[in-house]
Amino acid sequence: QLQLVESGGGLVQPGGSLRLSCTASGFTLDYYGIGWFRQAPGKDREGVSCISRGGGTTRYADSVKGRFTISTDNAKNTVYLQMNSLKPEDTAVYYCATDRRPVPWCSFSAQGAFDNWGQGTQVTVSS
Repeated sequence: QLQLVESGGGLVQPGGSLRLSCTASGFTLDYYGIGWFRQAPGKDREGVSCISRGGGTTRYADSVKGRFTISTDNAKNTVYLQMNSLKPEDTAVYYCATDRRPVPWCSFSAQGAFDNWGQGTQVTVSS
């Protein structure tokens, strides 16, 4: 059974950092592109970042560019999202998912292309 589990969320003050983890079981994560998404209360789910299969390409939403970094640890079958300089508007439930498209690039604009959504991890940025 293919499964993704997110972890690493929590409460952090503005300007602080968190590292989210997305760990796969039942499959090798490196064979898939991975997307990170978030959903704030009362808002639609939005794409945050993605990394292509093999890790050759990364992409970030304008709102997080320069503050968030996506990376992969193949030995741990895990994709990370390092979040620095956090802002209150980053508060949301963060999800990861696999991109079913067999392409060497990544894009998070088409959420319908993503499967195996995790249960999410809550990130709250507040003083």
